[in-house]
Amino acid sequence: MKTYLFHVNGMHCASCTLLIEETFKELSNVSHVKASLINNQVTITGDFTDSPETIAEQLTKLVKSHGYTISLEKPQKNAQWGDFIYALPIALALVAGFLALQKAGLTDFITTSNMSYGTAFVIGLIASVSTCLAVVGGLVLSLSASSAKEGGTWRTQTLFHAGRLGGFFMLGGAIGAIGSSFQLGFNGNIILGIIIALVMLILGINLLDIFHFTKRLQFTLPAWLSKHVLRGSKHDHYLAPVLVGIGTFFLPCGFTQSVQLSVLTAGSFIKGALTMTVFALGTLPMLALLSFGALNIAHQSWKGVFFKTAGIIVITLALFNLANALATAGIINPLLNL
Repeated sequence: MKTYLFHVNGMHCASCTLLIEETFKELSNVSHVKASLINNQVTITGDFTDSPETIAEQLTKLVKSHGYTISLEKPQKNAQWGDFIYALPIALALVAGFLALQKAGLTDFITTSNMSYGTAFVIGLIASVSTCLAVVGGLVLSLSASSAKEGGTWRTQTLFHAGRLGGFFMLGGAIGAIGSSFQLGFNGNIILGIIIALVMLILGINLLDIFHFTKRLQFTLPAWLSKHVLRGSKHDHYLAPVLVGIGTFFLPCGFTQSVQLSVLTAGSFIKGALTMTVFALGTLPMLALLSFGALNIAHQSWKGVFFKTAGIIVITLALFNLANALATAGIINPLLNL
């Protein structure tokens, strides 16, 4: 047995480490894998006979479709500041649109802890091109490979998305029902609103991919929950896509978990179920495109602009929601009278 340390280019969230670990563990000659988001590295132990360079090339082939590359040398950190030339005006235009809708009373993007359906849908859209694209996109591709022997993936992918929407409805409703069993009170709602805003702020900063230390602060659920979901995508049983779709509720996506936290304040099964379902509907367009082979952002030259645009929008919404929570507490004056 030999142990090698490789550098990984392309990781940006906890979902990435989980996906890489589970992919490499499938190799018959590998006994242990540990990926680190903080160091952008992966340690792998196994019965290897090839040179480290050859091993790195072989590992890259396994994860290249997800946007990762494995190398012996540490890649030069490139913040790609030029992407902001395009990302900043696009993001500001979209945020201005959100504020206009808010001012007109057509929707309620700026909230405290009780998230509106509009906010949940927008967060879903953003999640689908960032953390969801990493791990849920990996599941989609894995399910496609598992069902390829049947001559197509239409049935498999349809069952996956149906299971995902149904699972988010039922499990979101369960969280809402649990939240109704206890009252957070005025102060509790403000504190939860601040926590949600901070979680989103960290997510947005990580999407910009210019600061490395913030990756240590990202909130995720225990990894063992997610590993069972990833392993389920390797089975070709007809119920596997449905169960994997339901299981995505527990994957380490900070956006999903920020919405789950807000659902605690929903106070009812229906409100919680609909909020999580609307969020899942926001992720559906991009994941459906990936499911049926029309688009894979991991291979697009403009993915940096995409991620930075999403990051700026998330940071802006997080700051507005944080300011609103503080204004509700009487700490600062209301922002923009929204």
